[in-house]
Order: sequence, then C-alpha cells, then structure tokens
Amino acid sequence: MTQAPTRPVITEDTAEDVDRLIGAVAHDIAEDPFPVKGLDHIRFYVGNAKQSAHYYSTAFGMTCVAYRGPEQGYRDHAEYVLISGSARFVFVGGVHGNAEATQHYARHGDGIADIALEVPDVDKAYQHAIDQGATGLGEPHDVTDDNGTVRVAAIATYGETRHTLIDRSRYSGPFLPGFVTRAPIVERPAGGPKRYFQAVDHVVGNVELGRMDEWVEFYKRVMGFTNMAEFVGDDIATDYSALMSKVVASGTRKVKFPLNEPAVSKRKSQIDEYLEFYGGSGAQHIAVATNDIIASVDAMRAAGVEFLDTPDSYYDDQELRARIGQVRVPIEELKARKILVDRDEDGYLLQIFTKPVQDRPTVFFELIERHGSLGFGKGNFKALFEAIEREQERRGNL
Repeated sequence: MTQAPTRPVITEDTAEDVDRLIGAVAHDIAEDPFPVKGLDHIRFYVGNAKQSAHYYSTAFGMTCVAYRGPEQGYRDHAEYVLISGSARFVFVGGVHGNAEATQHYARHGDGIADIALEVPDVDKAYQHAIDQGATGLGEPHDVTDDNGTVRVAAIATYGETRHTLIDRSRYSGPFLPGFVTRAPIVERPAGGPKRYFQAVDHVVGNVELGRMDEWVEFYKRVMGFTNMAEFVGDDIATDYSALMSKVVASGTRKVKFPLNEPAVSKRKSQIDEYLEFYGGSGAQHIAVATNDIIASVDAMRAAGVEFLDTPDSYYDDQELRARIGQVRVPIEELKARKILVDRDEDGYLLQIFTKPVQDRPTVFFELIERHGSLGFGKGNFKALFEAIEREQERRGNL
C-alpha cells in the first residue's frame, strides 16, 4: 500500500535542510531588538520522566542523549534529554513531593513548562525584555562544568510557561552543565526511518478568553516578533465551537507561536476544554517537521501513537481535490493514513494531528511536511476541529 516518496528522503540534516523543512526565511537577526537564533529546547514537567523518555524514544523515534538526576547531585528532579534532528525535548520528573516538577504536575498534568530560546547575548536580551515590561524569573548568570560555560536567564510568558534564554556558544557538553551523556534507551528498528521528525516547526499556546491580543502584543513588544497570520470568524469555527488565533514569529520564522483563545459558541471548544483540564493557559501542541510524513506516520502508528480520524468524505470532495492539485503523495495514500493537505500561494503542506499524549485532554502533537507553504493548514481547520469535537464528545466534554 505504501508508495515510495517521489523525492529523496534526507538522511543527514544540514542547517539548510532544517530551514527548508520549517519554512524559515532569510533575515539578519542583528537587525532585531531581541535577536533569537532559534528554539533551544522544550522542557516538559511530567509525572514519570523515566517512562516518558521511554515512550518518546519508542513511539516518537527520539534518541536519549543526556541525563541529570540525584546521581549527579541534583536532589529534586530526574531529567532526560531526547533529540530528533534539531528538535530537543527535556522530560523532567520530581523525585519527591515538594519538587517543582511534582507541584507543576499536580496542577497541570504532563505539560510544557519552558520553551527555551537560543540567543546570541543573554544579558542584552534579558534587559530588553525587562525594559519592555516582561517579568523576570531568573537574572543572567553563568552555569559551568568541565565542558565549559552556558549563560542563562528566564522570563515569564502566558500561564506558568517560561522562556529560558540560553547562550551555549562556550559549551561543548551533551546538553547543559551537570548533565552527563546517556546511551539511547532503545535500538532503532531495522529498516525504519532514521528519525520520525527533524525539527520543531511551531509551538501553539492557549490563553483565556480576551487575552490573546495581550500576549500577541507581548511578543511584538518584548521580542520584536511580527504578526504572521490571523484566523478569526468562519475560518476557524464549526457549527458547535469556535476559537480565534493569531501567529507571531521571529524575523527568520524559525520561531513561530500561534496563540489561541476561545470564542463564544454553542458548545465548549477545544480551547475551553484545554483550559479547564490544564488549569489555565499553557502550550497546547507542538508541530514537528518531517521530510517524509508517510514513513513517519506509518512508524509512529505501528508504535502505538493514536492520530485523529478524518472522514473519507474529506478526500472525496472534488472541490478540495481541485484546490490542492498535484502533491507528492497520491490522495488515496493520504486517505489511507488520514493525512490532511492544504495549498496556498507559496506551495502546499501535509499535516496530521495526534490525539492527546497523556490522560488529560491537553497536550498533543502535529506532524507537518512543508512544500513551499508557509501557512498552518487554514483550509483544514474545519475538518480538524470537527475531528477534535468527535473526540471531545466521546470524553463527554463537548
């Protein structure tokens, strides 16, 4: 059933490859008031870091490369660092009841606590953020071990989410000072993809009704981000629920943050459900970029990852087929895997969404394969939200 891709699959990721995959554009960050080189890592607070590291190694094809915990003298947490291409996730679990991660988990369940940004000058970035009204969570300071020095600081954003600012240009260790190299948790299956995704494309935040514009202005004022897209009204509504969304991005488009808020509708939207079960604002989903969504979905589904369903009528719609035109994978192959497709003036994209990856209906993932398109699948919003609503109804939360 599976058809080989019509273009070569990348085996080694160069910076140019990654930029193409995530839709980055040429831009001199030296012109920015708050220069950002890219996403450094995403830190999750979870109920069981050891089990989460195993799950993301097997189901998401990631590779564990570093660890820090009580064995290294860090008495509060166990932390596992996993990578897939340029994407870096850190899973942190508390080892006692008073640990920060334990308390965060009690309030929110498994969730994203930190979206860390790599910057060329931590002190300047931090001071600019504070001058523009950001709340500081940690002043600039050095962290050092035998592998060198990392400069870090931290600022607050929506909910309990933070942005750690990192300059690792003087460091050669496996992740950050105090971490030790860790062997992979599982062996990669023979004959399967080398990795299931190569980079983080964007991170979506959900905020309370009436606060989306506040946080859009925060990113514009504090980080010099610009509006990349806006979705309101019928673009992003179904018969039962609605939301509003705006996208802010760095100048290079390497860092993209869609921000959602609920809109008044007949029933509870996916944003309302997230806010209720997460206990406030937070990061709703991570979109990861792949160069072969067919191989990635096949491997992840075989490993137990559950994806949202899309009715066959979506693929049989002649208007859709006419709009999307020719794509690299036959529609029947996309239909068999429930992969969505959208086209805009710059090209097209393929995308699919997982179901929530923990017991609470909160955090989930998106796989995206871009072919020129810089968008977010606007043409798929209605089909996506109807699929999410079907899951909400099953949970009794619509």
